[in-house]
Amino acid sequence: MSIKYELIIYWSEADGAFIVEVPELSGCMADGGSYQEALMNAEVVMQEWIETAQALGKPIPEPKGRLLYA
Repeated sequence: MSIKYELIIYWSEADGAFIVEVPELSGCMADGGSYQEALMNAEVVMQEWIETAQALGKPIPEPKGRLLYA
């Protein structure tokens, strides 16, 4: 499976780090001291999320591309 999920990346002053959320993978988040580090960590966490879901026999959502938020 190709990992092509939408990512939401923002700076968190409270955490002192960039936060990456993956809305299509419930609870899937990563952080990093730099933008690039946060992205690299998100790639690892997304793969782990998918592997865990597979091991538990849970469905893995198909990437939908750009989501729209109000």
